[in-house]
Amino acid sequence: MREGGFQTVDALAQRFGVTTQTIRRDLTVLSDHGLARRRHGGIERPADSGNLAYGSRQILARRAKRAIALEVARHVPDGASLAFSIGTTPQVVAEALLHHDALRIFTNNLNVAMLACANPSFEVNIAGGRLRNGDRDILGAGMERFLSAYKVDFGIYGVAGVDETGTLLDFYEEEVRARQLIRENSRNTFLVLDHTKFGRAAHVRGGQIGEATKVFCESRPPTGIMEILDRSGAQLVICDGSTAP
Repeated sequence: MREGGFQTVDALAQRFGVTTQTIRRDLTVLSDHGLARRRHGGIERPADSGNLAYGSRQILARRAKRAIALEVARHVPDGASLAFSIGTTPQVVAEALLHHDALRIFTNNLNVAMLACANPSFEVNIAGGRLRNGDRDILGAGMERFLSAYKVDFGIYGVAGVDETGTLLDFYEEEVRARQLIRENSRNTFLVLDHTKFGRAAHVRGGQIGEATKVFCESRPPTGIMEILDRSGAQLVICDGSTAP
């Protein structure tokens, strides 16, 4: 639907190999979460007015995010220090790391911090400052001082969108600033994103996809992005159990 606009119930049922009754139930859930708009005989993408609410984003591409998170967990050793950005995919990564031992977590993402506290061997450090209620993250000067104060082994960050030039996009300047500080203060940087982020519109520029040490995605990016990654030297990790050459 994201690429094709209006989709009929019959076409979606055929595409996913399920009954029309199943599709109608799923479309009701999407509509209730504001992720789509019902029309007679089908559904269409709602008009863009900024980022979706955090709870709505949590149900998007859940299987892809889980696959990404499990792969990232295989690249992180016990005892490592990690900085986590805001966003739903970094949160799923944090959940996948709960079976690790003695990780040190630094984050402005309260969802990640609360998850990490479930493992008593973890040391959890959070930024202080202004809390965004909906996203449960901390932004502002306190966040900047916090993320600038440490040098960590791994920086885990997501992004709202990636345009055709490989530019990373977000919806707010402070989100970009947090992501850049994590990248600048991490020895290894892991960009975690599912395929829906390629070509997704957002209006605040900040950074390039090829600046990450590794890019984790559940499927192969578009050809233009692949060429950018090849030139940059960033390693692409396809999260189906294989690593792209």
